[in-house]
Amino acid sequence: MRRRLIGLLKSETILIVATVLALISCFVVPPDADYKGYVHMSTISQLVCLMLVVCGLQRIGVFRIIGSRLLHHVRTARGLVLALISLTFFSAMLITNDVALVTFIPFAISVLVMAHMEEHAVLVGTLMTIGANVGSMLTPIGNAHNLYLKALTGMPTMEMIGIMAPYSATAAVLLVVITCVVFGSKPVSEFQSLDGAGIEQGVLAPESGGHRPDEIRITGYGAGYGGWRTVVYTVLFVVCLLAVSDVIPLWLMCVVVFAAFLVCDRKAFRNVDWGLPLTFTMFFVFIGNMKRVPEFYELAASLVDAHPLEVSVGSSQFISNVPTTILLSGFTEQWRPLIIGTNLGGMGTLIASMASLIGYKNVVRKYPDRKGRYLAVYSAVNVLFLIVLIGLSWIIEP
Repeated sequence: MRRRLIGLLKSETILIVATVLALISCFVVPPDADYKGYVHMSTISQLVCLMLVVCGLQRIGVFRIIGSRLLHHVRTARGLVLALISLTFFSAMLITNDVALVTFIPFAISVLVMAHMEEHAVLVGTLMTIGANVGSMLTPIGNAHNLYLKALTGMPTMEMIGIMAPYSATAAVLLVVITCVVFGSKPVSEFQSLDGAGIEQGVLAPESGGHRPDEIRITGYGAGYGGWRTVVYTVLFVVCLLAVSDVIPLWLMCVVVFAAFLVCDRKAFRNVDWGLPLTFTMFFVFIGNMKRVPEFYELAASLVDAHPLEVSVGSSQFISNVPTTILLSGFTEQWRPLIIGTNLGGMGTLIASMASLIGYKNVVRKYPDRKGRYLAVYSAVNVLFLIVLIGLSWIIEP
């Protein structure tokens, strides 16, 4: 029991903190009819449906199959690292930074072992984590807090992308420069003799007795891109994008996605991280209550409105960027600097973006003696990116 409790505290720290804050706020502002307007249901519904679709794609092995096909074209150490960073950078735009890192950091470690490049695991893990964070900040569906801000403000998708495009592009260039400087043109021949199916099995074969995606278990490796479910899930993903862009109503998205998964893969409901929408809900209750306390609202609004971008970046370093977004959005309507600040705030400390912990845990699980090295390298490189991108914001923002 004690071990389970400790495990729960570690895995759901933000949810527990949000729940405690929500409960305390309920004593400050007793429950009444106004509570029903606290929870932003459009954000919750969009988030849950996207999580279900991405979970379904994960369970049939689509992302790792794509990764294995990409490796077949690698020829040098530099090319290998660029390919690994590209996987998290581009995939995070569509499947969130969390999922990109959960999927591709273990993949990358296996690839580095096969390519005899294990000594670079710390730096590669760091660069892939940054790639996921700067890639995900470009789109409304790349980060949970972007999805929330999109729903809250009603901002058109292309406008939000336009706000963050200079920062994602600059970070991408910096990632390429660092990779080209650090990694040379040493030939990597381990993957050239294998086709996509061979790479998939050699690098990504599940451990004996471990979970195997349904399509892999049934049809074996190299059977394609997940079979008929891939077509269904791709259509569902498009449905989610249409709902996020306000082309179709949210209720239709929910009906279509839930009905499809009841037929295609009911187990996906158990594999979704339900802690995230619950965390959002608890923060909504806390903010809804505290906005009704005049003294607290006036103090918070004055602090945030003075320097919303800098306050967003600074707060994210201590409580991560998702809670920061929900908290600060209740006390300001300066949406552009809030969007930029909470996205750039995902860099810096290890907890600035909770997704970054995924990269850390996977690397140190494989190499426990490299914890200190990882923290040092991660902090140094992230601070570099943060300085460059904040400097860019001071130049281009009015």
